[in-house]
Amino acid sequence: MLLIIGAVVVLASVLGGYVLHGGNLAVLWQPTEVLIIFGAALGSFVIANPLHTVKEVFHGILRQLTGSPYNKSYYMDLLSLMYEIFDKSRKQGVMAIEEDIDNPEASQIFSRYPAIMKSEELLAFITDYLRIISSGNMATHELEGMMENEIDSRQHELEEPSHAVNKTADALPGLGIVAAVLGIVITMNFLSEGPERIGLSVAAALVGTFLGIFMGYGFVGPLSIAMEHSAKYELKAYNCVKSSIVATLSGQAPQMAIEFGRKALPTDKRPGFQELNDHVRSK
Repeated sequence: MLLIIGAVVVLASVLGGYVLHGGNLAVLWQPTEVLIIFGAALGSFVIANPLHTVKEVFHGILRQLTGSPYNKSYYMDLLSLMYEIFDKSRKQGVMAIEEDIDNPEASQIFSRYPAIMKSEELLAFITDYLRIISSGNMATHELEGMMENEIDSRQHELEEPSHAVNKTADALPGLGIVAAVLGIVITMNFLSEGPERIGLSVAAALVGTFLGIFMGYGFVGPLSIAMEHSAKYELKAYNCVKSSIVATLSGQAPQMAIEFGRKALPTDKRPGFQELNDHVRSK
């Protein structure tokens, strides 16, 4: 919703101001300039990035349009899931959760949280470390260090798409200048056709500069920042899981262990203590 509202405000402000100043919107419609700028931007983007990053960028853009799943409800489900796992392990022994973590799709606990099941990487993160706990005797600080290393690696992966989009945004003004220069080259062919023809050709060339700067700073650059924020909210889920697991390994009761996880969440999406407690009981 915010993406749509922001885009509308940008378009209304720029184009509305242009029209109020006496501009003609028809002059801004230059399909060949659009082809040059955005075709070159797309091509350079594909050259600069590996295939998996290209795919993640398109997935990230789609997520911006549909909304990020990492909201308060998601985090409450995540903490509730961790509570159920810790509680079962505490009451029935660590070996009791092996079937749940080996086959989460068939687990009665995991299946109650479809939003978490859709996050394949986070689900693997949870089950891998629970499996290590159930099958090994690793010291708490060693497990915490391993989790931090994986979270750092995941952070770089999640930030790659936003960095790629940001670099494309930086390139758009330059590609706009390329389109403008080509337009001026074409204008040179019309020097004998009078000022009206020359004026229209120069205007079309300048539209290229406008489009490159406008799209770079008005849309593509802000989109990269929005994708970066989405990546941070996803990373918070990993840190939440890490804090909860480390707390339970330190001997904390399930209710206190997920409190450590709750405190690792961003304040704007963090559930209250009683709110989380009621949610856990309802599950």
